[in-house]
Amino acid sequence: MVQSYGRGRFEKDKKLAFRMFITMFLLFVLYIAFLLILSQFVAFPFVVLLGGLFIFLQFYYSDKLVLLTTGAKVVMREEAPKLHDIIERLCVIADIPKPKIAIVDSNIPNAFATGRSKKTAVVAVTQGLLRTLNTAELEAVLAHELSHIRNKDMLVLTIASFISMVAFFIMRYALFFGIGNRRDNGYIIVVWVASVVTWIISFLLIRAISRYREFAADRGSAVITGNPRNLISALYKISGKMERIPSDDLRKVEGVNAFFIIPAISGSTISHLFATHPPLEKRIAALEEIERAMEGL
Repeated sequence: MVQSYGRGRFEKDKKLAFRMFITMFLLFVLYIAFLLILSQFVAFPFVVLLGGLFIFLQFYYSDKLVLLTTGAKVVMREEAPKLHDIIERLCVIADIPKPKIAIVDSNIPNAFATGRSKKTAVVAVTQGLLRTLNTAELEAVLAHELSHIRNKDMLVLTIASFISMVAFFIMRYALFFGIGNRRDNGYIIVVWVASVVTWIISFLLIRAISRYREFAADRGSAVITGNPRNLISALYKISGKMERIPSDDLRKVEGVNAFFIIPAISGSTISHLFATHPPLEKRIAALEEIERAMEGL
């Protein structure tokens, strides 16, 4: 059956939803197994509290940290009227509150959304993006970022990362400090190994979830704008210009790649196994499939 699409209609992509469900389910099973092992520890509540504190700080302050790291400056309507007009129009279609709008003084053509909720969200674009895209392409990119906000991706990834962060803390410090008051080194090693396995597998699963969320945001852009071809054109332009950006400039923003519409990967990055974004060709193929479905309506 052909998926039904239309401007402003947010029917679920069943295949994508199924893949996300399976990945979240595997992550849930992994976490339950890990927690069953840790449930015997005296120090377990402390580890959970420490991990929870880190996640809390990440959740509530990551948006400010991302804006600070990228040098994004929140702009008012009089400073960027065109940008405000586009986002206001898209927010009406997406049925979400208007986020804050920021501009990054960078030649790297990119955009990102951050914020723990729809009410605290920020959408940022670089000067490079504004110079690279035409109005229709810019609208498509902004619709992609608004889809992240609408889908509550920040919240989803934060929740998915909680136990993984606990495993990371134990992996780093269990052998050094020991766990609780136990002196059984063999037991500590077993727990450390369980933490390593949990963190590695959860890391890969969370990266997979992140890639699926990108597919969902691409689809959201197509639905909001009613024209997937504009996002396809924007992705090609951004990717093509990114290849001409000096590696030193790309390295400066690699720490926030997970937020970008296309990651800024320098030449020193040798592996895409842990990528937060799907390959460009797969994103284009998915958008072209949506385009064909729209044309068949």
